[in-house]
Amino acid sequence: MQSPLDRWFVEKILIHEEALLRYLRRSWPHRDEVHDLRQEIYARVYEAAGKAPPNQPKDFLFASARHLLADRARRAKVVSIEPMGDFDPSHVLIDDVTPERWCGGRQALKRLADAFDHLPDRCRDVVWLRRVEELSQKDVAARLGISEKTVEKQIAKGMRLLAGHLFGGEGARREAQSAAKEPDNERQRAD
Repeated sequence: MQSPLDRWFVEKILIHEEALLRYLRRSWPHRDEVHDLRQEIYARVYEAAGKAPPNQPKDFLFASARHLLADRARRAKVVSIEPMGDFDPSHVLIDDVTPERWCGGRQALKRLADAFDHLPDRCRDVVWLRRVEELSQKDVAARLGISEKTVEKQIAKGMRLLAGHLFGGEGARREAQSAAKEPDNERQRAD
């Protein structure tokens, strides 16, 4: 014998099953989870209707479906912060690095090295100490015997030349190379 809630559920909710399945297939990327989602939506609707039956059952059903999908999507984006313990980083690299990606990385590194080699001597020294060795601006200035203002200008110039060489296309690359060959007026002024 059916309870009034069971009868209400069959008459008001189950009649929308095909529409609900179409909605879930259209909205959720994992088709193998559609039937589980449907069951969870039914459970939520049945439980809520047990407290107070909704006035518009179809709207309530699809609103419950939307909320469940939003919850699932949010949970999928959460990254666990639990400690992973010891792991070998090389396993991660083996899984993630494809030959194309490895080759692309090598080519990008070669382009950066070429661009770095075209920097003026003083500029290259400053960029190396500041960006690679991560010395403070004050330490770079003390080590090279120049002012901190000169370090700042050389960093800006170096970044501009590197960006022009890497991202500016052939014209900008030639321009960056010719700018790098010009005498270093800033050094003469600052020193």
